[in-house]
Amino acid sequence: MQDPHHGKGARVMESGVMESGVMESGVRQAEAQTADGQEPAILVERPDDGIAVVTLNRPGARNALSLDVLNGLTKIFAQLATEDAIRAIILAANGPAFCAGHDLKELTARREDADGGKAFYSETMTTCSVLMQGMVACPKPIIAAVHAMATAAGCQLVATCDLAVAAEGAKFCTPGVNIGLFCSTPMVALSRNVPRKRAMEMLLLGEIIDAQAAADYGLVNRVVPGEMLMDEAMGFARRIAGKSAATVRIGKAAFYRQIEQPLSEAYDYAAAVMVENMLYRDAEEGIGAFIEKRNPEWKGC
Repeated sequence: MQDPHHGKGARVMESGVMESGVMESGVRQAEAQTADGQEPAILVERPDDGIAVVTLNRPGARNALSLDVLNGLTKIFAQLATEDAIRAIILAANGPAFCAGHDLKELTARREDADGGKAFYSETMTTCSVLMQGMVACPKPIIAAVHAMATAAGCQLVATCDLAVAAEGAKFCTPGVNIGLFCSTPMVALSRNVPRKRAMEMLLLGEIIDAQAAADYGLVNRVVPGEMLMDEAMGFARRIAGKSAATVRIGKAAFYRQIEQPLSEAYDYAAAVMVENMLYRDAEEGIGAFIEKRNPEWKGC
């Protein structure tokens, strides 16, 4: 079972409201639990300088993405995006699954609504789309640490992260077609991360693939023994945290923008980005340090 908790951090209620105190060091320290005494659905911790770990914490529900959890994650990533001290984010999970996707029990219960659940379903899917786009727009790279099964919108979360590390026992699936609900929103992230034929195979067959297949498809970057999962994810995060924050920020934004553009437009845009980047103090410092054979001292601008 994954247990990514290192250091102290903020605990976030299932409503998405951050319950935390701020220590003099700037590290948020956990203070509260949910009103009924249950563990909060999302944990946020800062185990190392420049790194935040966001942990899904609904093990009994296989970390299903209820509307409250979707809203909570959206708020958390938006908050971390504004924190200069954070350079990289790890998305992990507790319990027997990484994430089972949307909360089907919650969705089913809303069929009793006067409109058959349409308004709630629309709100849920829109909120999910806002979350995924917010993750892409977040200037801090997000690294998935997947210890177990990631299905449907859980697989979508992995595909949306900038990098992903999987434990050898992790599995992935977009099984909506098996229950009469095609994984249409997971398809958006999946089809932008794996080859088309592989994406369609996952979407049309709804079958489980193992971690090595996910790596072969390009859904994850690395597959490691389970006990090494967080070490590998933290290794990625530490290396990113050691780079120029300004350079990582402009680079991540440019990557996602250019990949949607025609070739000539992408080159025009990327050339303009490189000119802008070249004028950064960090570019001057980094190039100077390379020429002078010394370590750079990043200014963050």
